[in-house]
Amino acid sequence: MKLSRLLILLCPSLLLLQSTPRASACDLCGCYMPGPETISTDLNSGMHVFASVAESFSRFGSVRDNGVKVENPTGQYENSFNTQFAVGVNFWQDKMSLQLTLPYLYREFKRPEGFNIDHGHESGIGDMSLLANFRLFHWGDAEPAAPMGGGKKAVSIVAPEPAWVGAFHVFAGIKAPTGDSSRIKEEFNENEIEGAPPSGIHGHDLALGTGSWDGVFGAQFFTRYHSLFFEADGTFTWRGQGLHSYRYANDITWNAGPGVYLWREGNRSVSLEAAMSGEYKGKDTFQGESAEDTGITAMYMGPRLLASFGSLSVDTGFDLPLFIHNTSFQATVDYRIHLAVSYRF
Repeated sequence: MKLSRLLILLCPSLLLLQSTPRASACDLCGCYMPGPETISTDLNSGMHVFASVAESFSRFGSVRDNGVKVENPTGQYENSFNTQFAVGVNFWQDKMSLQLTLPYLYREFKRPEGFNIDHGHESGIGDMSLLANFRLFHWGDAEPAAPMGGGKKAVSIVAPEPAWVGAFHVFAGIKAPTGDSSRIKEEFNENEIEGAPPSGIHGHDLALGTGSWDGVFGAQFFTRYHSLFFEADGTFTWRGQGLHSYRYANDITWNAGPGVYLWREGNRSVSLEAAMSGEYKGKDTFQGESAEDTGITAMYMGPRLLASFGSLSVDTGFDLPLFIHNTSFQATVDYRIHLAVSYRF
């Protein structure tokens, strides 16, 4: 399947969209890359280029204090749109790919500021990433065509597709501080006013970039048996020292879930997955001290629909939180929606 190969190739971080960041709760934590959910049994193609556009929307409309949902009398919220443009190339008989991703972020917010209400938005490019994906191993190759008969009447019989196939990938890369991190400067001026409602949305939430050079490392696994499949992946993001005396905490994100092909015919297919995802992020540091309102552990679940039409693929779904535990007082996710379109040239 051409699409199957494409999805494998785009794979260095789209459970880095289905951040994805698939998408994680933090828009700075992941970058989109198609996963190998529709793996091909013919992986040995030549070098080719691929491109994708992925959109994810996260609604931060609830506030929690140390994991407990509390009242939101000021109606504070953040609507976060993360549009990611990715281009890449696959080579070495589909064993390796390189992907460059540039996000564009738009964040609309409403929050209390003392006894006043601050309402505005931030927009611009985010942190660019360059990722390398390597296929360590796969199994379930189809057998080559076998000649039958002789002379002019010889024909080739193609062996049936194997019932069980799978692959395991590792990826690594860097994220460059191309996004504007100036919102972090708010941390220098934050003061609590007695009697005023607390804000769960701060400068580190609205910044378009971390202001640091970061490392991204992870792995992906996929297996299919007839029409059933299972995929899983995890990503560890190591944060460097950022600007404005601020360092975002290291972040771990993961995605996993079983799925079923509703329809498969040649290089076209439609599949449905019960997707689960999660994130663990410690506390950031500001001027050498812990930023108490920045840690989070969360788990999400929702349906994911994937469709392929030759060289074109579509990936869409939504997530609802199953569990959220945050430190101190924060605005947290109510739901997430994502849509991605990828094309292999």
